Amino acid sequence: MKFVNVGFNNMVNAERVVAVISSESAPAKRLIQDAKDQGRAVDCTSGRKTRCVVIMDSDHIILSALANETISGRLNGSSSEAESGSENSSSEDGDAIADAMNG
Repeated sequence: MKFVNVGFNNMVNAERVVAVISSESAPAKRLIQDAKDQGRAVDCTSGRKTRCVVIMDSDHIILSALANETISGRLNGSSSEAESGSENSSSEDGDAIADAMNG
C-alpha cells in the first residue's frame, strides 16, 4: 500500500485515487458542495484555499491546498515523499512550520 501526502501531513492511499482535478471549474465546485452536503468531503486544506480535488474510488473527495501538478507528481512517483509516505522539511507546506519552530 502506497500513501501520498496531499498536504499538511494528510495521507491518502494512492491505489484508490481515481482522479485529481482543479477546484476552479463550475462542475468541480458543484461536486465539492454535493460531497460536503452528503458528508463525503474530507478537507485537508487547513483553512487555505482549495486548489485541487482528489476523487477516490469510494466516492469520497479530498480537498487539498496543493496544486494538481504537485499531487499528480507525487502519485506518479517523481517525488521521494510519494515513495516513502513521509514528508521532509523541504516540502511546500512544511517550510512555514519548520520556520516557526526554529524561531
